[in-house]
Amino acid sequence: MKQFWDDEELGKHWSLTYQELELLKTKPQKHHLAFCMQLKYYQYHGAFPEGKREFPQTLLQYVSDQLDISDNIFSYEWESRTARRHRQEILTFLNIRKLDSKGRINLISLLVDEIFPKGILAPEALEYAIQWLHENKIQSPAISQLERIIAMSYSKFRETLFRKITKGISHDSKALIDHCLEDNTDSVNFSFIKSDPGRVSLDSVLKELEKLEFINLLRIPEQELYSLNPKIMAQIRSRILSETAWEIKRHPSTIRYALMSIFFYARRSEIIDGLIELLIQIIHRLSVKAEKKVFKILMQDFRKVYGKNTLLGRIAEASLNNPDSPVREVVYPIAGVQTLSNLVKEYKSSGKGYQKDVHRNIRSSYGSHYRRMVPKILSSITFCSNNIMHQPILDALRWLENHKNSSTQYYYFYDSIPIEGIVRPKDYEIIIETDDKGEKRINRINYEICVLQALREKLRCKEIWVQGADKYRNPDQDLPQDFNTNREFYYKDLGITQDIQEFIDAIKGNMHQALYSLNKSIPDNKQLRLLSRNKNNISLSPLTEQPEPGNINKMKGQIQSVWPMTSLLDILKEADMRIGFTECFKTQRSSERLNRDELQKRLLLSLYGLGTNTGLKRISAGRHGVNYKELLHVRKFYIYKTALREAISKVANAIFKIRNPSIWGEGTTACASDSKKFGSWDQNLMTEWHIRYGGRGVMIYWHVEKKSTCIYSQLKRCSSSEVASMIEGVLRHCTEMSIDKQYVDTHGQSEVAFAFSYLLGFNLMPRLKNIAKQKLYIPDIGLADDFQNLFPILTRPINWELIEVLPANLRKPTISKII
Repeated sequence: MKQFWDDEELGKHWSLTYQELELLKTKPQKHHLAFCMQLKYYQYHGAFPEGKREFPQTLLQYVSDQLDISDNIFSYEWESRTARRHRQEILTFLNIRKLDSKGRINLISLLVDEIFPKGILAPEALEYAIQWLHENKIQSPAISQLERIIAMSYSKFRETLFRKITKGISHDSKALIDHCLEDNTDSVNFSFIKSDPGRVSLDSVLKELEKLEFINLLRIPEQELYSLNPKIMAQIRSRILSETAWEIKRHPSTIRYALMSIFFYARRSEIIDGLIELLIQIIHRLSVKAEKKVFKILMQDFRKVYGKNTLLGRIAEASLNNPDSPVREVVYPIAGVQTLSNLVKEYKSSGKGYQKDVHRNIRSSYGSHYRRMVPKILSSITFCSNNIMHQPILDALRWLENHKNSSTQYYYFYDSIPIEGIVRPKDYEIIIETDDKGEKRINRINYEICVLQALREKLRCKEIWVQGADKYRNPDQDLPQDFNTNREFYYKDLGITQDIQEFIDAIKGNMHQALYSLNKSIPDNKQLRLLSRNKNNISLSPLTEQPEPGNINKMKGQIQSVWPMTSLLDILKEADMRIGFTECFKTQRSSERLNRDELQKRLLLSLYGLGTNTGLKRISAGRHGVNYKELLHVRKFYIYKTALREAISKVANAIFKIRNPSIWGEGTTACASDSKKFGSWDQNLMTEWHIRYGGRGVMIYWHVEKKSTCIYSQLKRCSSSEVASMIEGVLRHCTEMSIDKQYVDTHGQSEVAFAFSYLLGFNLMPRLKNIAKQKLYIPDIGLADDFQNLFPILTRPINWELIEVLPANLRKPTISKII
């Protein structure tokens, strides 16, 4: 039940009508309030309340004022015969009928045809079933009976789905699936397909290509699987990954082939994503290794020459005074042989000389090793683009595929080879050569390197996407598929107008007001000074450190005296006793036979072992009667990402609810986020070397609300942008908290991040390490004179035409098929 109601909501849902008041004539006054509260509660929720605790004081006061009586209903017995009679009168008054066979059939059809296909699982369908019963004026049966109906409906939905998928599988494909489940080491088997790609190497690339080739050979029914909800696919994939080949073979054929088809369909997307990741890492590694190698060589014999201008002047003066004398007699005495040698090395290490050495090393590494694997990756992937500006890259990929069997070393411009948009302008002099006849030509290996470098840049920003991939899929699929038809609804949900001019005017007004306020407050701000110099124009005084609150140590001492020997496992158990977060962990199999009390015990031990990194084997050594295999079974079938997120959300919401406002204040709307590095094995595809902290590992990005409750966490690469992780946490934290302010460090902000935070309706509050160099844009032309106090940090006016006009030819779809 909501705890806070505004006047409009109270009047709409909790006002008593004349007909409702007439029902009170035959009842004693002491039952009037309880009767009316049950009546209005059922009209709003479709179910009866369990007791007075369901009603906040605001509702009790509002209804009692209408009845002109006291809001004390403690004397009402909610389980008495009188209460049951009152509930029956309410049902009769509202024309609520019991659930008959026809209504039961309609409810099952709703669940099977509309609810479950949307990815809603059986535990979540209870709310939808109650809502449907309420809308159709049908009395909700007992929860246990309703849960049985939902379980039966879910079983029927899965049976229909599996039968439909299995029907589209050919006999040859079924034979291949059965052979795969035999787990023979001499062929592609189930364990091999489940394995991760590992580190970048020729062997890992060949293994991933072998997996992809096998899945493509199966010819699974893609049309049926494409329309399957991603939540259902993720759930079935998690179930398959938790089972062995022997367990899968025990399923009936209809279920077995359907499960394996869904698994292969999802696994193919993962394999393609893995190949793209390997391709991006290979291209990146080529450049990084070449630069390190060249830099190391240069540092061995490089000595910087200081005073070059003075030295040049002395050499020029001596040369003018002795124009006919030899260089050895005029220049050497002034500069010296060693100084001139160092000067030549410094000159060669800069500009095109350095770039040529880097490119030479890239070419050598690619031609001798990586060229054996990269063409194989490109040949197995279909590249596409929705932007005509990137057509040259697709043309270049198609050209390379058409000439993959050619042994020609050089290609000329008249061979119709795509150059524009492939070779970067700064590399033009290095890559493009001229033969003896003056014809421009390009080396085949150099051209392949240029194509790969251009492809990497566009893949990372999804300007070029990959057919059949998940992470690198068509960016249009990331948006709601009904956006064009329901555009008005989505704009309204974001609180944004569709009128572009109104939208721009609102931004201009907000920016002008903010700059005006800042300009006015600058002279009186003793902590901030704006300086007129080339850079570092903002001077911000450090804040004074606040003293530690005196009650902190007292509270620590009190906790230590009351709970001196309380372990973390005891706290975890007590939290579950109060909240029941272990109920979020449901089996990934079709049924659950383990006693819930015993399952709760094993779940707590498994979560404790995993969360503290103690490990399941060490936990099983304790005196609790649970062995390692039992904990491993719970880990495989009950603990997965979706269940963990639901449990975390339940714990966070319970913390928000139990906080005493007199101590903690009202609910917070501010959140801070940052990442922490954790070491990991090289075999993990997400493992990267961290340039700041050193060592290989991954990053965990945390979202913590103002009063220290973690509401979201996610895994990311060391080099990936924190901006995307920040936005994901704000949108998907799944708690009752509403984030209005998001605090980040320098890495969690950018101009794009500010734009998205504005559209999504929250304020981005970064801690800028380089705040001294920051500049402010001017809302419009001719407004710079209005902000004289901000003149040192003002930059150019915003070009609003970029928002007003979008060229239509930038959205023309293009596709390149690399077979």
